[in-house]
Amino acid sequence: MFLLFKLFSFLPLWMAHGIGAALGWVVFVLSPTYRGRFLANSKLASYTFAQVKGAIASSGRMVAELPKLWMSTAGKNQGKAEAPFSWQGVEHIEAAYAAGKGVIFLTPHLGSFEMIGQAWGQDFASRFGNFTVLFRPARKAWLAQLVANSRNRPGLATVPTNLSGVRQMIKSLRKGEAVGLLPDQVPPDGMGLWTPFFGKNAYTMTLAARLSAQTGATVLVGFGERLSFGRGFVLHIYRLNQENQQLSDNLEVAVAQMNVEMETLIRRCPTQFLWGYGRYKEPRKEARTETKTETRTETRTEVQ
Repeated sequence: MFLLFKLFSFLPLWMAHGIGAALGWVVFVLSPTYRGRFLANSKLASYTFAQVKGAIASSGRMVAELPKLWMSTAGKNQGKAEAPFSWQGVEHIEAAYAAGKGVIFLTPHLGSFEMIGQAWGQDFASRFGNFTVLFRPARKAWLAQLVANSRNRPGLATVPTNLSGVRQMIKSLRKGEAVGLLPDQVPPDGMGLWTPFFGKNAYTMTLAARLSAQTGATVLVGFGERLSFGRGFVLHIYRLNQENQQLSDNLEVAVAQMNVEMETLIRRCPTQFLWGYGRYKEPRKEARTETKTETRTETRTEVQ
């Protein structure tokens, strides 16, 4: 698998995306579990198959572009992104940094989050410090090492999904830096709330809302739109639609607001959302003791 990843990293983006699109359809046809989840999740959001079928190829493109974004060394040592991109709404990033309390960036499984991390680190780290992202280490050793090595580059830092990672994110925000989270990723048991997502309760992380309440950081949302024919990406950044562009101080309300924000983003580009993701699954039971400690402790002690 490592050699296959390495091979894909040498392909031009248009070719990788072409192969990925075909593989996306192969998986959709051959996997009844994935296909059923894709259809059920998109139906919950009131989409017909014709409206979202483009997301099948898009999911394959997302996987196929990862080797290039992770393993290519063209710009890694200089902290440069591995594919062309442009910003829409970059003024919101500038204004958020100017507020001086750090930036919390939220994006769902929509388009290319990897590209946003690379581009953010390239364009803003020299002035404002690293862009720090939370990640869950892969279970396979070779993939875990690959991801860790690939995401750590100038301007981009990664922290694990545990108490030490939360502490590092709080420290980054207090220095006025930016952090990135995928709030539609199902957190471990004890780190979320059951909150509606497209009308059905989904176990939703509380970490982003807690970080916002604890640090006063500006919350921005957005996604990396994947352009056709390997032309690169457009990175869309938005302020919150909430009153005063802020999440509520009430945790349950804030988590619900966050899900509404993610729904709004997905409706902007439904053909690039991972409808086959297990958004409504039960949270993992492992690490229950640690995560309970995390949710109770990080709010009380880290502020001291």
